[in-house]
Amino acid sequence: MEKIKIDLPVIVEGKYDKIKLSSVIDGEIITTDGFGVFKGKNKLNLIKRLSENGVIILTDSDGAGKLIRSHLSGAIPPDKIYNLYIPKIKGKEKRKKEGSKEGTLGVEGVSAHILREIFETFMKNRSTSAPTGERLKKSDLFELGLSGSEGSSERRDSIAEALGLPSGLTAPAFISAVNVIMTREEFLRFVEEKA
Repeated sequence: MEKIKIDLPVIVEGKYDKIKLSSVIDGEIITTDGFGVFKGKNKLNLIKRLSENGVIILTDSDGAGKLIRSHLSGAIPPDKIYNLYIPKIKGKEKRKKEGSKEGTLGVEGVSAHILREIFETFMKNRSTSAPTGERLKKSDLFELGLSGSEGSSERRDSIAEALGLPSGLTAPAFISAVNVIMTREEFLRFVEEKA
């Protein structure tokens, strides 16, 4: 099967993630060397430099992946980041003795089919990106009870799971992720159907 051409750098955690992803996409893949991105400035400076035209962040959906994503999000302007997420799938990578603390698969563990779907969806939505007015906003989440009220994070987690996104996303991270995979109208219709 032909690889998906990606014109933005894709940031992943480690070399095994890079190997797996390189079987699916044709593009620049940069590793953070796990927590190595916290230790030296060279890697972070490279990522910042590469993000001038935008960068895709694809870390695992476990605690470590969220921490690395958060660190990168603090160093790169928000309008230059496309956050893509690995769905929470129970399991353990074959090469590891133990799985993640959450017991879910990361980039290297999910199937090439899932990675392909993630990037095909991204490319489709990127090429037909909706005008700014049609993107999901914080006020939409508030009106839907997905932020700013008791139980909103649980409701947001439920919607995230139904969309194949990881749980525990903050409201801004949730909005960012939804805006990559669908338009505001599609999201509102999706939530209405789930109600």
